Amino acid sequence: MEPTAPHRLPPLGKSLSARLLILTILFVMVAEVLIFAPSIGRFRLVYLEERLAAGRLALLALEATPDHMVSKALERELLAHAHAHLVAIRRANGMKLMLSPEPPMPVEASFDLRQGTFFGLIGDAFATLARGDDRRIRVLGPAPFDPSTEVEIVINETPLRMAMYDYSQRILGLSILISLITAALVYLSLQWLMVRPMRRITQSMTAFRDDPEDVARAAIEPSGRTDEIGVAERELADMQARLRAALHQKSRLAALGIAVTKISHDLRGILATARLVSDRIADSEDPEVKRLTPTLLGAIDKAVDLCSKTLTFITDKPPEPKRVRFGFSALAEEVGQSLPEALRGDAAWIVSAPAELTVQADRDQLFRVLANLGRNALQAGATRVEIAAEPIEAGVRIRIADNGPGLAPRARERLFQPFAGSARPGGSGLGLAIARELVRAHGGEIRLIASTGEGTAFELEIPEAGSQKTEVRSEVVLAPVPDPPADASRRPGAMRRAG
Repeated sequence: MEPTAPHRLPPLGKSLSARLLILTILFVMVAEVLIFAPSIGRFRLVYLEERLAAGRLALLALEATPDHMVSKALERELLAHAHAHLVAIRRANGMKLMLSPEPPMPVEASFDLRQGTFFGLIGDAFATLARGDDRRIRVLGPAPFDPSTEVEIVINETPLRMAMYDYSQRILGLSILISLITAALVYLSLQWLMVRPMRRITQSMTAFRDDPEDVARAAIEPSGRTDEIGVAERELADMQARLRAALHQKSRLAALGIAVTKISHDLRGILATARLVSDRIADSEDPEVKRLTPTLLGAIDKAVDLCSKTLTFITDKPPEPKRVRFGFSALAEEVGQSLPEALRGDAAWIVSAPAELTVQADRDQLFRVLANLGRNALQAGATRVEIAAEPIEAGVRIRIADNGPGLAPRARERLFQPFAGSARPGGSGLGLAIARELVRAHGGEIRLIASTGEGTAFELEIPEAGSQKTEVRSEVVLAPVPDPPADASRRPGAMRRAG
C-alpha cells in the first residue's frame, strides 16, 4: 500500500478556532436580540409614562388658578412643555380638567398603559419602529403618585420613534462590543484549552503514522491534564507505545520466520536423510539396536512433522474455503480411520451425529481441523474421543470431547497461540492455531468449553455460506460436555491407518 500524503492543518479561516469565533459572535448577537425585544418595549412604556407625568405637571398650573382658566398663550406654552396636543385628567370624584386647542384634534390610535401586557408592549414597540408616518396617538394612564386620577394626552408618534431609534443604536453598539469581547475571551480560552492540544495530538498522530517504528519520532507526552483532553493524550501515548512495541515485535518475528523457514527447509532435508539411514539400521540383528530403533524413528518422524508444520504455518496464505455440502458422519469416521495406528492404540473413536446431517464447508479443511483436535487428544493420553454434531440456526455445531487428563491452566491461557499454546511437553501449539484459522476462514469460531481432570471438550460452529459470523467467545466453561441429541446414532469406528 502506497503511503498517503500527509494531511495539512487547515488555514486560519477554515480552522476550528475561526468557526468557534464566528459561532460565539452569532450566539451572543442572538442573545442580545432576545434581550433587546423586552428592553425596547420597556423603553416605550417609560417614554409614554414620562409624557403622562409631564402632562400632569402642565395641569398643575391650571389647577392653581381660581377659575381653572389660563390664557391661550400660557395654554400653548404648557402644551409645548408637555410635548402634547392635548392634556386632560379625570379624578375619582368626576372632576375633569383639560388643556386643548379649539377644536380638539383627531387621533389615529389609542393606548391604555393600564392594560399593557409583556408581549403586547413588545408588539406595540416593534409596530412603532416599523411605521414611517407621523400619526397622533392618545395615551391613557394613571397619574404619578395618584393611581385614582387618570391622565390622558395626545402626542405625535415621531419623537417617540426617533427616541426608540437612538436607544436601539446604543443597544446595537453595546451588543457588538459585548459580542467581540465575549468572542475574543471564548476564542482565547478554547484556543488554549482545546485547539492547541488538539493540534498537538493531530501532529503527533500524523508523525507517528508516517513511520510508527521510528524511535526518534517520540510518542506524545501527556500534559498531566485531568479532563478529556488529558485522557485522550494519555490513551494516545499508551496506544503509540503499545503499537510501536507490537510492530517492533512483529518485525522481529517476521525476520525470525524467514530464518526459521530456511532452517526448517534445510533441516527437513537432513532429517529425511537420517530417516533413510535409520531404516537401514532397523534391519540390524543387534538386539540393543532393535530396541532403540523405534524410539529413534519416532523422534525423527516428530522432527520432520514439526518442520513441515512450521513451513506450512509460515508460508501458507489465509485459507480460502471451497464450500461444498457433504455428510458429516462420513467425514468424522474417515478422520478416525486416518489417524496413525501407533497413535490410536486401544482408544475408541465415537461419532454421534444424525445420519442425515450435512455441512456446507471445505471438506479438506474441516477434515484437517478434526484430525488436529483428535490427534491432540490422543497424544495427551485420551482413550476415548467422541465427536457430536447438531444443526443450529444457519449452521452446524460440533463438539469434540475426550477423557484425557485435561489442560493445564497455563495452556488454557495461550491455547490458540502458535508456538505457545501447546498442552503437552514438546508440542509446538500449531495444531490448535491452524484449526482456529481454518474455522474462522469459514466465518465460524472454535472455543474450549470444558477442561477438567475427567476430560476436555471443544466446540466448533460452522455457519452456512453467507451467514453472519458467530460471536467470538474466549471464555472457558469448566462444565460437563452436553449429551448428544436423542436421535443421534452412535457409531464407534475402529481407528486404523487409511488405505
